[in-house]
Amino acid sequence: MTDTRVFSMQSDPAACGRARDVLVIDDSPTSLHVIGRRLGRMGYRTMLCEDGGGAIDLLHGRRFDLILIDTLKSGLSGLATLREIRRLVFAADTPVIMMTARSDSAAAIEALAQGADDHIAKPFDFAVLGARIERLLARGRAFAALRQANAMLDARIAERAAEIGEMQTELTGLRSDRYRLAASVRALEGELERLIVGTSAPS
Repeated sequence: MTDTRVFSMQSDPAACGRARDVLVIDDSPTSLHVIGRRLGRMGYRTMLCEDGGGAIDLLHGRRFDLILIDTLKSGLSGLATLREIRRLVFAADTPVIMMTARSDSAAAIEALAQGADDHIAKPFDFAVLGARIERLLARGRAFAALRQANAMLDARIAERAAEIGEMQTELTGLRSDRYRLAASVRALEGELERLIVGTSAPS
């Protein structure tokens, strides 16, 4: 059964700007409760989920700024949950931190290889976790700004290409007009020459 809860305990929301939404996936209720409360005190708005399948369902209904995933011993594993998240178009770029056992370096390596942005070993220092979260969120904001700048540049390029296309069409029309005008001038010159020859010929 999926258990989802939300913790938001910002002491000064204005000091940290918009609350960042963090999804925490861990099959240990105790661990979920501790992580939710600690991150809430740090200014994050956290949603807690006890299994990977339930988390995937949640992701279809809302967006998160960052996802924390435990290795998960029951149901959909942490790595399988990570793979499912990376298949979701709307969550494929969401930063993910895998939480692994201190001695489980192989799982950490595999998680990074399969798309995790970072990993942290349990038990962890929440100050360190907060620093890692902020690093990933800052990188996400930078990527978002870059994507926006690229989109604006693409729009400007498309607009400029349209303007160039219109100018080329206009230039083609002007060339056609010039050719027609030149042909008309040549015809008039020929007619004038015939008239001159006709009037100057002896009777």
